[in-house]
Amino acid sequence: MAAHKKRPMIGVTLDAEAAGGYSKMPWYALRQNYCGAIVAAGGLPIALPHEPELVADYLDQIDGLVITGGAFDVDPKLFGAESRHVTVTTKDQRTAFELGITQGALKRGIPILGICGGEQLLAVALGGRLIQHIPDSVANCLEHEQPNPRTEAGHTVNLLADSMLAKLARQQGMGLDNVPVNSAHHQAVESLGSGMIASAKSSDGVIEAIEDPSRRFCLGVQWHPEYHISKLDKAIYQEFIQACQ
Repeated sequence: MAAHKKRPMIGVTLDAEAAGGYSKMPWYALRQNYCGAIVAAGGLPIALPHEPELVADYLDQIDGLVITGGAFDVDPKLFGAESRHVTVTTKDQRTAFELGITQGALKRGIPILGICGGEQLLAVALGGRLIQHIPDSVANCLEHEQPNPRTEAGHTVNLLADSMLAKLARQQGMGLDNVPVNSAHHQAVESLGSGMIASAKSSDGVIEAIEDPSRRFCLGVQWHPEYHISKLDKAIYQEFIQACQ
């Protein structure tokens, strides 16, 4: 009998909400398809509560890290901004935990996939800066907080020719231009930290994906590939899980 292939353990960051709604006490939340996409690609998802003092213990156990999105922003102080846009809302405990575990994963060489706000946090962890509100910073910008359902594309992106995303798209028989994505964000990466490249941009010039070619797998995408809008989305998860083996 062939030996059972062990699934790599993938730490998935949770969202957090104050008391009310689901529970009278503060509670964690995670959309199911974040985990479903990991399972479909061959991984074993494990939820990560926001306990900063346990970051090293989590990192001892996981083979990969997914930083999820959420309806909140990275505190502008963390990337050196002197002012804070009126639209910015924060979840300080979550961000402190995610920043700590992301920086720890980077030091250990653990593969990282940042999604939506997770891409922005990854950029900040590597020394980048963010646009605090796209409509006030990008002339004639697209609607990046798409009004249509997340199960549909909101706009398209163009991929950098020599990036990992471009390689994956080619493997799927896709072109590098007009790749459909579902985005839901009012902030975006403005400048990149050391070693990072902008591997996807929308037609208005907004950065939609970042990666570090020197690392085994270090990718952030501004859209939500867990919805599998295109073949590229599935390939992202498959490549990520393979890197975590």
